[in-house]
Amino acid sequence: LHGEYEAFQHVLRNASGAIKRKVNEIFGNTLRENEKKELCTLIYYPEQKLELIKGVETDIDDWYVITLNQLVRVCQNVSSKYTRSKVRKALPKEFSYIIQELLHESSMVPNKQAYINVIISTIISTRRADDFIIALCQLIQRLTIDTLHVLGDIFDRGPAPHRIMDILCNYHNFVQWGNHDILWMGAAAGNECCMANVLRLAMRYGNLSVLEDGYGINLLPLATFAMETYAEDSCSLFGPKVEGQECTYNEKTLRMIAQMHKAISIIQFKLEAEIIKRRPDFGMDDRMLLHRIDFERNILTLDGKEYELKDSFLPTVDPADPYKLTSEEREIMNKLHHSFVSSEKLKKHMRCL
Repeated sequence: LHGEYEAFQHVLRNASGAIKRKVNEIFGNTLRENEKKELCTLIYYPEQKLELIKGVETDIDDWYVITLNQLVRVCQNVSSKYTRSKVRKALPKEFSYIIQELLHESSMVPNKQAYINVIISTIISTRRADDFIIALCQLIQRLTIDTLHVLGDIFDRGPAPHRIMDILCNYHNFVQWGNHDILWMGAAAGNECCMANVLRLAMRYGNLSVLEDGYGINLLPLATFAMETYAEDSCSLFGPKVEGQECTYNEKTLRMIAQMHKAISIIQFKLEAEIIKRRPDFGMDDRMLLHRIDFERNILTLDGKEYELKDSFLPTVDPADPYKLTSEEREIMNKLHHSFVSSEKLKKHMRCL
């Protein structure tokens, strides 16, 4: 999923095409193709479709009667594979009793259709038809999907993994952890390496809103430090990957993100070195590169070969002790640590995972 909330939501709304198949099964040749298509669109996007319908429909009450009967039939079909108890738990509280009555009354039994008609006409006369249609459509979406199996990597790259998690925490689902999900769990648990990596990826893909708006992580200390430290540096190699997507950032903000990206990258390299030194059994010494730099020649030596650095402006790296955090970097990590472990929404989502 990689944080692509809009695409994920669309898949949920149409249940990967299952709703369209259900509508075809139920109405067969009794509805025209365009009528079935209209009904499907209503089920996928009820709020938007209702606005369009009300703008062109001349007899809205008649449309309500026909549409509500159709939606009840679809809802009866998709709920039939579940126990009544499971269906009851999925019902919206506001309309729970009414929907139960409609789902479990058969229009084939004498007088029952009249009873259903009275319920529907009452919904319309009390001006609750729109709300009821939206509730029914959302219920159909939910019941059509028996199991939602997420194959890992809910987080990173895309702009709204927190909104995906809001849905998943209230869904019947099966989630496999991906490396990005484990990374976020580590950050929420207080591992500073994971925090730095989460932040670096957010900067790389320009997803600051996930951290700030989604989880309330305070990025101001990092931004202030980065803008001061790299005030004279273009940080051109650290620009966020926003090509091919709608960019809402101006040039000044893009430059600030690049500076933050560079700052947190260096911090991450230093934090990783602490763990690698502490745990030689990890066998990750080859990931430690800062001590291999010749700062006078701007050369990095690796496996006997020399490589010229594309970016040699590293003011926070002390050649005598390259993996030591500066006092400012330590202060930033202390503040970020507090932000991550104090985020209630992050805790909730990680418990869900």
